[in-house]
Amino acid sequence: MSEIHYQDIVEEVKGMCQRANTDLGDDVYTAFKKALSAERSETGKEVLTQLIENADIAKAEKVPMCQDTGTAVFIVELGQDCHITGGSLIEAINEGVAKGYGEGYLRNSMIYNPLNRKNTGNNTPAIVHLELVEGDEMTLHMTAKGGGAENMSAMKMLKPSDGMEGVKEYILSVVKVAGPNACPPLIVGIGIGGNFERCTYLAKKSLFRPVGARHPDPEVAELEEELIGEINRLGIGPQGMGGSTTALDVKVEVESCHIAALPVAVNLNCHASRHQTVVMK
Repeated sequence: MSEIHYQDIVEEVKGMCQRANTDLGDDVYTAFKKALSAERSETGKEVLTQLIENADIAKAEKVPMCQDTGTAVFIVELGQDCHITGGSLIEAINEGVAKGYGEGYLRNSMIYNPLNRKNTGNNTPAIVHLELVEGDEMTLHMTAKGGGAENMSAMKMLKPSDGMEGVKEYILSVVKVAGPNACPPLIVGIGIGGNFERCTYLAKKSLFRPVGARHPDPEVAELEEELIGEINRLGIGPQGMGGSTTALDVKVEVESCHIAALPVAVNLNCHASRHQTVVMK
């Protein structure tokens, strides 16, 4: 049995929030460079060059790469032999988010509820998904999820008779409708299966996988590659200005579902795919 103290979680979360917003991950940065070399549109190349320059400035000067510093979303893999001391896990995460956004001078985007629109003032509450796993470690996965791409995400309960073609058609339709509004080039997260609420979680979870990392199931990996090609042939391009780079990557997660169902969720992520991972013990 390992013990992790409340205050240690607060400090780790504070740092994660700040690094996520200023230091673009190597996986995304490498994808920018790869896309720049392959982009056929001169305008698209110019946009990608600016995105690379923007990421460089953010990292060098420790300023946010985007004014929308996002909702703090966590997937916590909590080992069943790991004990949190000194307070609750959720409270520690929220205190860390409040400190990270406050001390990092990051924009506060969270409101108390969608009806009164009053800002909470510290970018809390975070959205926390908890997964119980074996072992005595706790792994914190965090993303700062921007509002524009989230607003253009969608979910639909397809009919089983729609089949794979129906699934692909729906995914492409969501990207088409999003157009420039989700700030492409995108990372497209897709959940297939589960049920109504589980499917959307799968789509979100897929976005935590590094850009360029294929699904371990060859059939699903093949679908990811096919969708990257189809989405990039839409011609939306970087920032919707036209070009051959609409998506940097496509991630698919698949789970069992009811025989009467074919749930599909599409969670779009903008070019600022901001994520951090910390392992605690």
